[in-house]
Amino acid sequence: MLGTDTMHSFSTVDVFQQAQPNSVLAMIVGMEGPSYRPLGAVMRFFSDGSSIGTLSSGCIEADLWMHAQEALQNYECRILKYGRGSPFADIQLPCGGGLEIILVPRPNENVLSEIAEMLKDRVPVTISIDFASGNLECWIDKETTRSQTRFSFRYIPEPRLIVFGKGPEAATFTALAETLNYQNILLSPDKNTLRTVGGPSEFRQHMTASKIPLDLKIDKWSAIILFFHDHDWEPKILHAALRSNAFYIGAQGSQRAREEREVSVIALGASHSDAARIKGPIGLIPSARDPRTLAVSVLAEVLKEHKDGE
Repeated sequence: MLGTDTMHSFSTVDVFQQAQPNSVLAMIVGMEGPSYRPLGAVMRFFSDGSSIGTLSSGCIEADLWMHAQEALQNYECRILKYGRGSPFADIQLPCGGGLEIILVPRPNENVLSEIAEMLKDRVPVTISIDFASGNLECWIDKETTRSQTRFSFRYIPEPRLIVFGKGPEAATFTALAETLNYQNILLSPDKNTLRTVGGPSEFRQHMTASKIPLDLKIDKWSAIILFFHDHDWEPKILHAALRSNAFYIGAQGSQRAREEREVSVIALGASHSDAARIKGPIGLIPSARDPRTLAVSVLAEVLKEHKDGE
């Protein structure tokens, strides 16, 4: 029976770092047509019946678990097909596509741990699996490829959400990111906002000046989002953000606020083209005023930008 961990929010890092001596790594290595999960998605099955991750909408996990236990008992890799071209006619994929999944019993935990650490350090990393032996290798930032004997998949760091602001909008957005297990940092001049969200102190910083801390690492998989009603806090933060590699920079407010914001950052030395990078009004839902709706709307926009940039 599958453990309840399957239903929890998780990341690729969570799956790779769940070290147990008797486990089976499952990975999508081939796809045809639509699919619930992407190529390279991973899941772990453990000998005690528990698991972490999902590879479908729930329609194949029970069958995968049975095959995983057999692979673990026989200590042999196997590749399974579901949906299109599958021998399992009684198991249908609602999306109508096809999946090819490799099961690797007792995967090399040192390699998986190395991959997890690199992703936590925000370094692109590639896992390579030998189809016959299940031998795993870890490569730095090589492209996704597949041959007759090996499958290699490149993982990039998940988006890091760096939030500046105060009040219910900043708190609700950060809480949503935390719930969904996205890396997030909240910087606020309002201690009550920080207390409302809670979380590890290293990811919750009290601001005393309108600036980005020098020790805050911003890479090209980072998004910077501002939730201020007092827009005087914004110009210096945004001007510094424009000099970073952040893939998304946005600030809450109306179209008029956006126009005033651009004038302010240009006055600080930003070019017109750089100032145009600042998104606003932010979010996919126009004129969202409820903090919850705004949080979902903005997070969806950020994730779309991240996906489009892959």
